[in-house]
Amino acid sequence: MTASASSTGIRLHAPAPGWAISADVVVVGSGVAGLTVALRCAAAGAKVTVVTKAKLDDGSTRWAQGGIAAAIGEGDTPEQHLDDTLVAGAGLCDVNAVRLLVTEGPGAVRRLMATGARFDTDPDTGELLLTREGGHHRSRITHAGGDATGAEVSRALIGAVRGADIELIENALVLDLLEDAEGRTAGVTLHVMGEGRRDGVGAVHAPAVVLATGGMGQVYSATTNPPVSTGDGVALALRAGAEVSDVEFVQFHPTPLYLGPDAEGQQPLVSEAVRGEGAHLVDADGVRFMVGQHELAELAPRDIVAKAITRRMQETGTTHMFLDARHFGAEMWEKRFPTILAACRAHGVDPVDGLIPIAPAAHYASGGVRTDLHGRTTVPGLYACGEVACTGVHGANRLASNSLLEGLVFAERIADDVVAVLAGRGAAPVRPVVPEAGGAPLLASEARYEVQRVMTAGAGVLRSADSLAAAAGALERLHTAAVEAYDREGKTAEPCVETWEATNLSLVARVLVAAARRREETRGCHWREDRPDRDDRDWRRHLVVRLTPHRTLDVRATDGHDFPPVRGTRAGG
Repeated sequence: MTASASSTGIRLHAPAPGWAISADVVVVGSGVAGLTVALRCAAAGAKVTVVTKAKLDDGSTRWAQGGIAAAIGEGDTPEQHLDDTLVAGAGLCDVNAVRLLVTEGPGAVRRLMATGARFDTDPDTGELLLTREGGHHRSRITHAGGDATGAEVSRALIGAVRGADIELIENALVLDLLEDAEGRTAGVTLHVMGEGRRDGVGAVHAPAVVLATGGMGQVYSATTNPPVSTGDGVALALRAGAEVSDVEFVQFHPTPLYLGPDAEGQQPLVSEAVRGEGAHLVDADGVRFMVGQHELAELAPRDIVAKAITRRMQETGTTHMFLDARHFGAEMWEKRFPTILAACRAHGVDPVDGLIPIAPAAHYASGGVRTDLHGRTTVPGLYACGEVACTGVHGANRLASNSLLEGLVFAERIADDVVAVLAGRGAAPVRPVVPEAGGAPLLASEARYEVQRVMTAGAGVLRSADSLAAAAGALERLHTAAVEAYDREGKTAEPCVETWEATNLSLVARVLVAAARRREETRGCHWREDRPDRDDRDWRRHLVVRLTPHRTLDVRATDGHDFPPVRGTRAGG
């Protein structure tokens, strides 16, 4: 396959596609972002295919406990929501993107309710119950089932999708972008796991591809993300020649349930809403260490709370801190936080009469594939939405409960753009350049755990020049060994889901570390111990990374804190 003007010419080593179908748009991912795009495109008459890595409800959306932030309460305004978002983003939010989010957000939430999502309401008045979370100066978080908002949002959207004329391909790992001879998007290759109507490597041909693949939390040993969050969308976009930005800003949630020093994989989350309802952060001596550190104390933005917890752990020589919500009483726990209560009790912790052990874990990627306000990436026809995207909304640190809102708002905008583009191109067939068998070398499946170990040690909550240099060296050795074995002997790991995931994780880890090394300051959720101060003079700017055809990383800084235009930054864009 000849590289186009935008493509790197790099793709995962895989068999040639053994089957193919066609669509107007293929949506990769089944969270709030992906399903909202799919429903809106289908409603406009587009032929939509949704590809999801596991079952429809196995993505990150269903794990969201807190809720959706929107200025819909009495006395609240989009301007106040904007101010809180900008403060949390530590000087790197795109103001235009944030203004769009907070002004279009209330309507998007109401349309979600019209789709069938049922949020908690006052039993007497029927009005929406709103709560408050970290970084918000007002109660503006809608929630469902007490602490099961994501599950309710997923239920409503999945029900609507199953009732729509949308083709679903479950248990399918997307591999790479297909392009036509002019470098325009022409679909994706994918591998369907298991036997069925379609299995093995195939292709979906489409002039528009929407990445809604979620995050990359599995790049760390401990994360709140589900096992499917292996950075597949970011890795695909990089190989396709797209730019990514702000990937150094990984949000570590302050209060996942602490399961011991050797805990790995997905960690149970204790929602920020627990602190929003009045829980206190304390150390082993019962000291509320957030008091006096920030005007909002326990409700400070997440980066500030995560750093404070980590500092206190260092000062006291301990592995965790505690949440104290004993004053809630059993009835409030059972009604407001039933999911968290059950998770705690399943691990031997009863928050009704005891302290909850907590420690920060990787939670959310504030950066991702760079887009404009219509979700368009720097590759023509390729869109990104949700956690996989970098719209400029989150800046250096995401404000609590803005993630589901971003997915809703930008999904609607992407769908509208896709429908307009489809109308303009007419019925012209898509003619992808079909890849042959082969591709770039793969890492062995066990490399996943080495990547996680390296990233946790060198690029976690605490970072420094030395730790990041060590991480970069270890990741480069993994990458180089695989490339040299392939170039010298033609050997690579057997193509399969585990090796494709390990290879994707390795790529996104290399990109994250390269950006973190370049940013020589502390800002938002990027904490450099050797550069502890925020430096607006030199570093109030974004880092943009792309993969070159030589498999190296090109990292450049923007001229200022505003994003340069996406369209036209790449040939053909």
